[in-house]
Amino acid sequence: MKLVQLIGEPWGDYGLIDSGHGRKLERYGTYRFIRPEPQAMWAPAQPVWDAHGEFVPASDADGGGRWHFDKPVPEEGWPLAWDAVRFTAQTTPFRHLGFFPDMAPVWEWMRAQVADLDAPQVMNLFGYTGVGTLAMAATGAQMVHVDASKKSVEAARGNAALSGMTDAPIRWLVEDAAKFTAREVRRGRRYDGILMDPPKYGRGPNGEVWKLEEALPGLIDDAVRLLDGESRFLFLTVYAVRMSALAIGELLAQATASLGGTVEAGELGVREEARGLTLPTAIFARWSR
Repeated sequence: MKLVQLIGEPWGDYGLIDSGHGRKLERYGTYRFIRPEPQAMWAPAQPVWDAHGEFVPASDADGGGRWHFDKPVPEEGWPLAWDAVRFTAQTTPFRHLGFFPDMAPVWEWMRAQVADLDAPQVMNLFGYTGVGTLAMAATGAQMVHVDASKKSVEAARGNAALSGMTDAPIRWLVEDAAKFTAREVRRGRRYDGILMDPPKYGRGPNGEVWKLEEALPGLIDDAVRLLDGESRFLFLTVYAVRMSALAIGELLAQATASLGGTVEAGELGVREEARGLTLPTAIFARWSR
């Protein structure tokens, strides 16, 4: 199994400006924010950071925290763009800003896997605010977007409207991802590609409890049953857990053994603008035809 890196480069509406001493400074359009980043163990390039706001984590072990603002920031959010996709950035209680910029190289990779197909069938599990869904729909993919949060799916629909993709072939589903995937297996469905971005912990719309370490193997097995000899990819990202890229890579390799193809694992990261160093953000495993 090959170990690889996927590094997100700065683009017009996003950049990692600087990082260090357990924090990072990013630009989201015309606004700058400081957020905690345990991986940034080095010293920052700049001694003083100028930002509109900073997320200060709580002292308890369960996480949490709150935003502190030094300059006005629109409470309702502001529009950003990646390629043809437009979406709303907004400071959230979960310290992020409504999308994950390190996923940009993943969106590009998925597009490349199905570039020769007309209207490929792709599913986005734990699809959140839909930027990945719209990145694929913009190239003609027929999407199934699944998230247990009604609020997230509503935000995804709003981003589709911003992008002029209200009528795009997207099924927006407020569903428990594991239960939905199992039902798709029973229905005999198949997909050309699947993106999975599961949280460490979560609850479904009917109170279903999701714990990554316990539920991930079963979810991968079901997802692989939705792929066949003509399918092109499965991409899995994992954040904020004590797992190794090698471990999830082997898990995916065993699950996809009957499909052939290639399994790779590694780290996602973002290129810092100040010095060009790479800030690691997550681990991933991917299968491709």
